[in-house]
Amino acid sequence: MHDNNGIQVDGLVREFKKGPRAVDGIELRVEPGEIYGFLGPNGAGKSTTVLMLTTLLPPTAGTAVVGGFDVVRQGPQVRSVIGAALQEAALDPLLTGRDHLRLQTMLQAIPKHERKARQQEQLERVGLTEAADRKVGGYSGGMKRRLDLALALVHRPRILFLDEPTTGLDPQSRTALWDEVARLARENGVTVFLTTQYLEEADVLADRVGIIDQGRIVAEGTPSALKAEIGRPSVQITPTSDDDRPRIASVLSRFGTPLGTQSDLRFRLVEDVGLADVVRGLDSDGIAVDEVELHAPTLDDVFLAKTGRSLEGAADEDAT
Repeated sequence: MHDNNGIQVDGLVREFKKGPRAVDGIELRVEPGEIYGFLGPNGAGKSTTVLMLTTLLPPTAGTAVVGGFDVVRQGPQVRSVIGAALQEAALDPLLTGRDHLRLQTMLQAIPKHERKARQQEQLERVGLTEAADRKVGGYSGGMKRRLDLALALVHRPRILFLDEPTTGLDPQSRTALWDEVARLARENGVTVFLTTQYLEEADVLADRVGIIDQGRIVAEGTPSALKAEIGRPSVQITPTSDDDRPRIASVLSRFGTPLGTQSDLRFRLVEDVGLADVVRGLDSDGIAVDEVELHAPTLDDVFLAKTGRSLEGAADEDAT
């Protein structure tokens, strides 16, 4: 395990000719062997940050040191210690999975006598041995993502960048990919920088999370610390009759503060108030409700508290 497997970012800025700063002076530290979840909506600056950290886009200002090398002055050295599975997988539908790995071992200048073993090792690692000799054009979304991961790992990088690795995957493929990423960090000491707009993904995988919104980091910490900062559980009411919404909202406002709009009937409870108090309050006002649910704080609540809105994609997540 190398001490310089970390990532250090100081005042990183990226401006494009039109529009606001895509990345607006961010500070980041990722420890060696850590899985760092970089969380935010589309357009928040996640991919732009990854493109700078992987030397594919020069920063407008600021510095980034990846694996001990400066991304601007030491691009080739950075590229030699990192693996990257970025959003647009550059896979050729006419080549097989094994062909892709063969090309990658050549590109990464892996010694000739090691190439075959290295290809096989990665195919096994991501569970593609049976599909290895089929053309990639016939692969499912999950298989393409797993091949992309294998290609990123073939030269045994110390730092792995994954840009939204599971967008568009079914829950089963997503979980398989999560298991693999967790195992890489645990068993091989690989540092992982993962961007996602799935709160659940950050919660499952990340040792620490940074939330980026409009080019700035608005919160950072372990998932549990961020949730503890929000602290109080929330309550969600399903009314029996929609006409009762204003009355229910007024009862709830005695016990907490609204999350979202008043009519969502979701309130963060204040200290020392429990579900029983809410139920008694509704009873004493003679209001019938279909359902009263208590929610422990989630990363979605953290996101809402820090940015004032829910994260796109988060709502669909709960359904899967």
